[in-house]
Amino acid sequence: MTTPRVAAIHDLSGFGRCSLTIVMPTLSAMGVQCCPLPTAYLSTHTGGFTGSTFLDLTDQMAPVTAHWRQLELAFDAVYTGFMGSARQIGLTAAFLDAFCGKGRALAVVDPVMGDHGRPYRTYTPQMCRAMGELADRADVIVPNATEAALLLGVDWEQLRLDRAEDCRRWARALSLDGRRSVVLTGTALTPDAAGAVCYDRDTGSAELVSAPLAPGEFHGTGDLFASVLAGALVRGMSLVQGAQLAADFTSRCAARTGAQDLPRREGVDFEPLLWRLGQAMASDENRRTIQ
Repeated sequence: MTTPRVAAIHDLSGFGRCSLTIVMPTLSAMGVQCCPLPTAYLSTHTGGFTGSTFLDLTDQMAPVTAHWRQLELAFDAVYTGFMGSARQIGLTAAFLDAFCGKGRALAVVDPVMGDHGRPYRTYTPQMCRAMGELADRADVIVPNATEAALLLGVDWEQLRLDRAEDCRRWARALSLDGRRSVVLTGTALTPDAAGAVCYDRDTGSAELVSAPLAPGEFHGTGDLFASVLAGALVRGMSLVQGAQLAADFTSRCAARTGAQDLPRREGVDFEPLLWRLGQAMASDENRRTIQ
């Protein structure tokens, strides 16, 4: 079996688990080759730290894209996350146009724009519109409730994600009439569980997944969830299987972090549990071989 290959377009922080410092080890643990295209380098992430350095790598994105095209590289998926400017979003859209579609790489877009009902302070209305256009190119999107509201152009408070019928309705609305699959995170059907609703464009079904809710908030859980999902999809899992694995693993890592009372700004303590992802991939491969 050829090792799947994913191009990951994200920023890189030297300290604080997020973006590429989560994406790369997670995909590797799942038996997936990660080919990073960094959009920026920061000394630390910006959640809980001040005074971080910032090296903008936007000018490298087009040359990297051109070189990889010249080499005739092919990817099983392109996975995108946080963007620092409208220009970066445009260059990422050009990358998707170059490598995705028509039986080529799967486009997995995490439309990172905001949380808790508000866009991030760096996200202008222009950037939100550009992110919506990038998401239009996706085969799979992984928004939270705030990002879903921004994509749909509705008030965040309308997105009730504590009732199954509403979760399914919003996921279908985000699918653009079934043109793309959706994993809408942040569902809360019970007080002690969190999860996602998955609309699969191939089956037309919308199913819910959930896992135990760890008290508190943890930096990097969104990146961890989307990375596990992307890895699972290129390893042959269905959308629902991948989302369930992502929910379970993220829940375990958050619980571990909380139990150790680690500084939240350092991110979720996931590295000691990466073996579970390798085990899950081996178990799934064995199951499909037997079938």
